[in-house]
Amino acid sequence: MAEFPRDVAYTPEHEWYRVQDGTIGVTDHAQRSLGDVVYVELPAVGAVLEAGRPFGTIESVKSVSDLFAPVGGRVAAVNTALADEPERVNREPYGGGWLIRVDPSGEPAGLLDADAYRRLVEGT
Repeated sequence: MAEFPRDVAYTPEHEWYRVQDGTIGVTDHAQRSLGDVVYVELPAVGAVLEAGRPFGTIESVKSVSDLFAPVGGRVAAVNTALADEPERVNREPYGGGWLIRVDPSGEPAGLLDADAYRRLVEGT
C-alpha cells in the first residue's frame, strides 16, 4: 500500500512538495507505478522553474515520464546521488530519493493534502 505523508503537499501529476525546505520528489504511488527507476534527468542548480511546467524526466524500465514543478522558483540543490543510484527514488521516495530543492518565487497553487491525494490515486 502506498504511503501518504502529511508533511508534504501533492500535485495531481504525482510529485510532492515540502513547503518547509522547498524539497520536491515523486510520490510513493508514482514510483510504484513506474517500476524500477533507471535514470533521472534534473535541471542544474540555478535553473528557473515555472509552476506546472516540466523540469526534468524520470525513466523506468516501463516508461519515461515528465516531472512537473509544484511551485515556481530557482533550483537551489539537486540530488546528485541519483546519478549513480536512481533506484533511491524507489527505496526512499520521501527521503533519500528526493529530486531537487527550490527557492520558491511564489506560493504553490492547486496542491493537494494527503487525504485529497489519497482519494485521487484510489479513485474515490
